[in-house]
Amino acid sequence: MRYLVRQRIMSLAASFWITDEDGTEVYQVDGQAFQLRKTFELKDRSGDVVALIRQQLFRLRGTMDIERDGAVLATVRRANFSPFRNRYEVTRADGTVLTAEGRFSDMNWELTDGERVVGRISRQWFKVRDTYGVEVEPGEDAALVIAIAVCVDRLREQRNQAAATSG
Repeated sequence: MRYLVRQRIMSLAASFWITDEDGTEVYQVDGQAFQLRKTFELKDRSGDVVALIRQQLFRLRGTMDIERDGAVLATVRRANFSPFRNRYEVTRADGTVLTAEGRFSDMNWELTDGERVVGRISRQWFKVRDTYGVEVEPGEDAALVIAIAVCVDRLREQRNQAAATSG
């Protein structure tokens, strides 16, 4: 299933919907919470929170936690060393590690568990400016994959902002 996500959603103060490939509103992002607490909520159509994303402050590498039902479901961070490409690591609560690799500057990357693709993120599927698609493989947790995509986008944007202000 493919979903349409607005780029840089963490910078928006208002809530908005993430739609599926048929244009149906599937998830709502509450961007207001991020402005106040470095947190935002991903809600389903009925208003239930399916993922809570919190930025961990005071970390050398950008780090964000994805929580569900009060427990950390996954932690997203930039990889320590990746000589040729930017890379992000996602550590799930059970200890498994997912890797996000590709061209983050143009939002064209894959999320893998080492053996198979879990999701694909690409701007190529949509003609709308400042949007990207998230394709979730069958059987995967769509809310988690979307939350990971949002974390990577936010961490990448923060890194770009830091580089622009320091240089």
